[in-house]
Amino acid sequence: MTNLKTAISIDKSTFKQMDALAKKLNTSRSRLFTIAARQFIEQNKNIELLKALNEAYDDAPETEPIVEQMRRKHRRMVKDQW
Repeated sequence: MTNLKTAISIDKSTFKQMDALAKKLNTSRSRLFTIAARQFIEQNKNIELLKALNEAYDDAPETEPIVEQMRRKHRRMVKDQW
């Protein structure tokens, strides 16, 4: 994988927290920011997937108990993923 360098601006508090966490985890700040960015990207993909699923389920009649069961189960499965 090719690495690229970039400059970002973040508030001082966030920088200090990321720096402390990087030291605690014995990793570089760059690695920690990469991990955080990847998690954010995955979180966004999950949100988009959930929106698409909800739109698909919106077409189904509310009287179908299986659809409601599937919705509840799916919401429990993804509840704390973002």
